[in-house]
Amino acid sequence: MPGAMERRSRLDALAPEPEEVAFFLLSGGTTGLQKIIARTHNDYEYNVRRSAEVCGFDVETVYLAVLPVAHNFALGCPGVLGALSVGGRVVMCPSPRAEIAFPELARERVTATSVVPAVARTWLGAADSAGPDLESLRVLQVGGSVLPADLARGLAPALGCTLQRVFGMAEGLLNYTRLTDPPFVVSTTQGRPISEADEVLIVDADGRPVEEGETGELLTRGPYTPRGYLRAPDHNTRAYTPDGWYRSGDLVRRHPSGNLVVEGRIKDQVNRGGEKIAIDEVEDLVRVVPGVAVAAAVALPHPVLGECLGVCVVPAPGAEPTLAHIRALFRERGVAAFKYPDELRLSPALPLTAVGKVDRKQLLDLFAVTRGPEVTPLGRIA
Repeated sequence: MPGAMERRSRLDALAPEPEEVAFFLLSGGTTGLQKIIARTHNDYEYNVRRSAEVCGFDVETVYLAVLPVAHNFALGCPGVLGALSVGGRVVMCPSPRAEIAFPELARERVTATSVVPAVARTWLGAADSAGPDLESLRVLQVGGSVLPADLARGLAPALGCTLQRVFGMAEGLLNYTRLTDPPFVVSTTQGRPISEADEVLIVDADGRPVEEGETGELLTRGPYTPRGYLRAPDHNTRAYTPDGWYRSGDLVRRHPSGNLVVEGRIKDQVNRGGEKIAIDEVEDLVRVVPGVAVAAAVALPHPVLGECLGVCVVPAPGAEPTLAHIRALFRERGVAAFKYPDELRLSPALPLTAVGKVDRKQLLDLFAVTRGPEVTPLGRIA
């Protein structure tokens, strides 16, 4: 058997170049099919290391992974890799449900974990009966979609820990509220960049910088933000400016604290419990369902998930497609279950704007007329 020094020598001989691709992440798919993001050893090592510093991870950290670790959030923000990089410990949990996660948290003396707002809400509801299960928890990170301020205000006191808001993207830029930020900043903002070298530009529809405090699209570039998607030259001309700014599609404004406040999206997508669903991808699939002549998808408000997915269909003559028909086709095509439509409406025609585009405001009105006060989607997040 080779000795430790010999094994180390062999590994060093195989060491990759810092700018080589370490692995691939998938985009949120906000403009159709998901794009591939090539993350290098260099940029992702910095991503993980700096995140761990900002979030206070150290050798005493015990990180509970309750979200899929193939997602950037649980993988390296700072997540699994961040905990391991500082000598901490990682606990893999099979489900974020409180009845499973809370006992695991207590047994392993977990100090940090990360969840999406839909999970945070269920944890808040279960906190009263958790007792000593949560004593070890120091930091709860919440990201993936915007956490309502009222929910944010209640989490830290109920769970007995510090709340940290996270806003980031697999394409690079990461923002965290700091562990020392006052409660009102944590409850109303989504944090600020991890690096002094991160550049943030907030622009209007014409690409001009907005006034301080005004809302506009977030553009960014920096030391861990790749300069393009893999083998997607046409898309890159739209997603990036000629001088290298990544167009995030997020509408933000800068808070007086210097933190960012996320106000929405300029791209058509649904943010279902932290999972991003491209509206045009869903529409293309629904149009293939037998009996569907025309289809349009829309993000519907939901009290737990934030948003869920509604589809309005104009049936072909004599046809009456159902939600079950649509889901059956999605299943046959191998579409991820979180992209299944939650609600369906049939209509003789789609509402259109003056220039002939689908009027999504009127679509929302159509669903609002027929929805009850208590809405529970039929689909799943997983």
